[in-house]
Amino acid sequence: MPMNLIHRRICSSAKWADTIDERLTPWLTRFDLGDDVLEIGPGFGATTKVLLGVVPRLTVLEIDPASTRLLRAKFGDRAEVVEGSGAEMPFDSGRFSAVTCFTMLHHVPTARLQDAIFAEAARVLRPGGTYCGFDGQLNFRFRLLHIGDTMNVVDAATLPARLEKAGFEQVKVELRPKELVTFSAVKPG
Repeated sequence: MPMNLIHRRICSSAKWADTIDERLTPWLTRFDLGDDVLEIGPGFGATTKVLLGVVPRLTVLEIDPASTRLLRAKFGDRAEVVEGSGAEMPFDSGRFSAVTCFTMLHHVPTARLQDAIFAEAARVLRPGGTYCGFDGQLNFRFRLLHIGDTMNVVDAATLPARLEKAGFEQVKVELRPKELVTFSAVKPG
């Protein structure tokens, strides 16, 4: 979804990639992601780089054509890079052992489309598979970074019910006030 120039520069920077590596690598140790993982909306690929270090097989789904080309150039020899929408995934039901998405849900313009992504994540997961991720929360700095961007922050209070409605169980949501909401859920076995 649309990002302003400053936002694009930050998200494509080495400093952002280092920050993602510091935060994501230890967080991922909480989960058994299995053997075939899908990442939704990797953007410039900072999270993709981390995932490639911890999962045996990775597919990334990116809606933006320019980002898809960039991801193919950077990671196409180590990950399957697919252009498409998380709300209408071009994958078979039950294919993936885990589905992830990081710092992208706030770029989805409506709650209805976010819910469609949750439902599609449940559809493409194997029974017992994990859906996990995190996203930014509204604060002054976050708002400034997103001037002119699509910004639809996920409401942490309603997220558990939304994930359950999409078909998940064992839903866990943690809010770090004015910073991040983290979540995980499991497709019933």
